[in-house]
Amino acid sequence: FQDVNHMVIFGFGFFLTFLKRYGFSSTGFNLLIIVLGVQCSVVIEELLLFLPGSKREDDMKRITKATLSLTAVVISTGAVLGKTNPVQLSLMTVVEMVAFHMSRWMHNTFLKISDNASMMHVHLFGAYFGLAASSRFSEPLPGSEKNASTPKSDLLSMLGTVFLWVFWPSFNSVLLRDKSKAIYNTYFALAVSTVTAFMLSALTTKDGKFKMTHIHSAVLAGGVAVGYAACSIKYPWIAMILGLLASVITTLGSYCLPRCLNPVLKIHDTSGVHFTFGLPSMLGALAQVVLLVIENWTDIPRLRDLVAIHIWAFFLTMDVALITGFITGFILNLKLFKTIPVSKYFEDQFYWEFPHLAVGF
Repeated sequence: FQDVNHMVIFGFGFFLTFLKRYGFSSTGFNLLIIVLGVQCSVVIEELLLFLPGSKREDDMKRITKATLSLTAVVISTGAVLGKTNPVQLSLMTVVEMVAFHMSRWMHNTFLKISDNASMMHVHLFGAYFGLAASSRFSEPLPGSEKNASTPKSDLLSMLGTVFLWVFWPSFNSVLLRDKSKAIYNTYFALAVSTVTAFMLSALTTKDGKFKMTHIHSAVLAGGVAVGYAACSIKYPWIAMILGLLASVITTLGSYCLPRCLNPVLKIHDTSGVHFTFGLPSMLGALAQVVLLVIENWTDIPRLRDLVAIHIWAFFLTMDVALITGFITGFILNLKLFKTIPVSKYFEDQFYWEFPHLAVGF
């Protein structure tokens, strides 16, 4: 629990501080939605006990699962970073927690997916919930300088990446009884995705220098992709190949998505959650199906059922995330919630006191 708690508070808190004028809000609002969401998640778990197929768990496991679930909300926050006020973020947290828990309940009850496997859909759910919600927000003003980073903000963001990297093996193994295999595979997937990120960054820039955007995102891709099958991968080289592919997809996605797909869909993905978490999680879901085919190809009836279940779980997660995310984005843009004007996007001073700036007034 302590590792996961450090990961979501320190890791994601600093991970989202890359905007040069939004550092206070990135770390402060992250803490707010985490402590609010954990309470909300525990309440939802209590209410789900009235539904069939649910059972009560000990307090330590409940708060750990609640903290794990909050990863979805923090990832979604990255897609609308700088464009939402605290009231909107609080509402989004509550709605997304309800939607994610219902998605997991359907996984566990109807598809008989294991608890750990259903939890590993958290990256996929958070990424596409956030992208759907962000489609309802206005895009930043063209040429806005506030939607940019500085060396100091990039350094703080990289600190968050390091925290996430260190604690990711705990994230992928915390709900498992036999944790050693998941930790082992996660570490090697992360290690290879890191090496690949540095290589691709040097190869794809004109002067051969490393680009912080690539390192910031692609080093984590292996941990996201291997989460689905971390406990079932028998050989570390499989996890290493998965980490390599995930890093390649993330690096290429950082080039292609902002230029090609996002403008067409009219989506402004502030922190790149699509290529940082969305695409690697899709790769991980595909890899899980491929591994099932390889392991059970001699037992066709069992193989057919296993593949169908995991494909249904994937599409169920996507459908619930996109539908509820789009509805949430529509609700958040109602006048009742005092939507931020586009000119005030990515601005700490809209929410926080800056005494040193008030001296001259």
